[in-house]
Amino acid sequence: MKNRIASASTAILGGIDGIGLWLGVLGLRLLLGWEFFESGLEKFRGENWFADIQDRFPFPFSIVPPQFSWQMATWFEIVGGIALVLGLGTRFFGVSLFVLTVVATASVHWPAEWATLAELAQGYAITDKGQGNFKLPALFLAMLLPLILSGPGRLSLDALIAARLPDARR
Repeated sequence: MKNRIASASTAILGGIDGIGLWLGVLGLRLLLGWEFFESGLEKFRGENWFADIQDRFPFPFSIVPPQFSWQMATWFEIVGGIALVLGLGTRFFGVSLFVLTVVATASVHWPAEWATLAELAQGYAITDKGQGNFKLPALFLAMLLPLILSGPGRLSLDALIAARLPDARR
């Protein structure tokens, strides 16, 4: 009886692991892809406000002209969002969007002033009530990590392309 339960649980978990290779990170890719795409479209349709906050950008982004920064952010969000949905260049766009999110957090979402961890924790929010609002970017950073470290999963163009390439290890 004990062996049958162990065998059944191993089979079930093995099946879940197999499904995970196909679907495990798909949800992350779809959600992040949509969010970054939507943010890029907002910038594309809106006015450039980066000149107003350029002094808050971390180095070396603080020395890049605001118009160039705006275009870079806009197009990395639009193209990167589409690429994440498709699972194309996932690690490249994952790293690029990670850096973009760190810069956005430092320049827009991080509290301007805080003296204690309790004050900093007030900025872990979605809405900005004067203490920052870095919750959503922190979640995006955490969600990008599996895509950067593990890749897009098997249900992706990256996996399809890799399957068609000759094995470099031979």
